[in-house]
Amino acid sequence: MSAASGRGTSVAARELARIEREIVVCRACPRLVEWREHVAREKVARFADQTYWGRPVPGFGDPAARVAIVGLAPAAHGGNRTGRIFTGDRSGDFLFASLSRTGFANQSTSIERGDGLELRGAYVAAVNRCVPPGNRPTPEERDRCLPFLVHELRALRPESRLFALLWEDAPKSISAVIASRDSTMLKNLAVSMSSVPASSYFIANGFSAFSEAEIKIRGLIRRVL
Repeated sequence: MSAASGRGTSVAARELARIEREIVVCRACPRLVEWREHVAREKVARFADQTYWGRPVPGFGDPAARVAIVGLAPAAHGGNRTGRIFTGDRSGDFLFASLSRTGFANQSTSIERGDGLELRGAYVAAVNRCVPPGNRPTPEERDRCLPFLVHELRALRPESRLFALLWEDAPKSISAVIASRDSTMLKNLAVSMSSVPASSYFIANGFSAFSEAEIKIRGLIRRVL
């Protein structure tokens, strides 16, 4: 890594840490605040002895990421419990096993914060940072949360040129975001996404599809980066 590259990564790390501090204290969506805290109090039997995170979930990964992987929202008993996106549920089983096989993660499991997981060249985040009832945020909740994603994508180094969008309605949701002109932040996200070559988008229809498409992802990385 060159000196300039190292400085860029350090700046990105500081900015991502600042964004994380803003995310974890957000209470902008009353319905989501009520639901995430309700889930954290009531729990489920298999996690009854654990203390849930019960707050918004920040992104996670390498400040020098080449790949940005974006999901819809934390799972009720996954990220909302563990405090790390795609962690502690079946989504993480698929995703991090795939990232490990493709060289982007140092281990194939993601159980909890502090479990030793490190990402190399990848960053994972979500459109919404709080678990929504029925896993369905409203358009207003989505738009209110999007500035966090915009800021994270901007903080990552310019080399980040591959986006994997991991939820079934990703094409519809992203199209709605890019088409929107309701706020400055949505315009900024549209600019961020439109600056990425079309060939660098990969939209997986769920996490199993991501696992099955590793060869395609590797090909995109070689071509785009």
